[in-house]
Amino acid sequence: MTSASSPDSPLDEFSLIRRYFHRDAVLAGQGDSVVLGPGDDAAILTPPAGQQLVMTQDTSLEGRHFPEDMDAADVGYRCLAVNLSDLAAMGATPLWFLLSLTLPEVNEDWLADFSRGMFELADASGIALVGGDITRGPLAVSIQASGAVPAGQALLRSGARADDVICLGGVTGAGLHGLHLWQQGVRQGPAIDHFRRPQPQLALGQSLRGHATACIDISDGVLADLNHLLDRSGGLGALLDEASLPLDTAILRDCPVDEQRRLQLQGGDDYLLLFTLPEGEPIPAGCHAIGRIEAQPGIRLATVAGERMTLEAKGWQHF
Repeated sequence: MTSASSPDSPLDEFSLIRRYFHRDAVLAGQGDSVVLGPGDDAAILTPPAGQQLVMTQDTSLEGRHFPEDMDAADVGYRCLAVNLSDLAAMGATPLWFLLSLTLPEVNEDWLADFSRGMFELADASGIALVGGDITRGPLAVSIQASGAVPAGQALLRSGARADDVICLGGVTGAGLHGLHLWQQGVRQGPAIDHFRRPQPQLALGQSLRGHATACIDISDGVLADLNHLLDRSGGLGALLDEASLPLDTAILRDCPVDEQRRLQLQGGDDYLLLFTLPEGEPIPAGCHAIGRIEAQPGIRLATVAGERMTLEAKGWQHF
């Protein structure tokens, strides 16, 4: 194997960047905000007037955050989607991102597919690659994404209040179900598509500015991420309504109902928004009200049988 930056590599680090990651046309679409993009020691950027910057960063490792046999185009798409979902949860409009790519060897076919998938989502989301780094090592993708929100209008995890309505931006469970199917050798179907290419809810996040009291994206699972929101909102609790949890038979049709509920509440990798609205606030189209915020700490479930049970906030753990 050869390093992307070693003298005997078919292309050195800078040639790889120019060939696969330097796109003046995309930068031009950002107007005057990108003063200087890839190719120098650092980018020079001009933030939008009257707005605040929102910045996030995620690292994805082969074999842990995406399967070793996942198509390179899907890896590029998925790794950017994870970051864009964080911007969506803040109500931000995407602006720019930096890419740090660690490669075990130079594989130009892989790089071409990776950049194609990544730029497919970047173009659709209006975000420009403005710099980064390529080095040698175990395959890893680290992306730092930036967006903007009008001053004082960013969505936070910390604003929920008792009696607020808890809402989901769609049907959860497909991310973990897709992973389980992938591990069984399945490569087609709606759950697989959701796992390979999650759709960050940027438009929904922006529409919630001035309406939602709190918001988070579902990366670790509904229970785990709801618990993060409750903790940040002063140690509140929640009562979920089992009958209101949305089921999508197209995605979860091959799972028993009990397994569907488990996937919906504990499965990660959905990258949908979970948010709270004041009572009486209209619920956006395609979203679902699943419960209410309570003053009593802890998460409880009102079952269809009329019982109440305490739920443990389990989800994806990085360590």
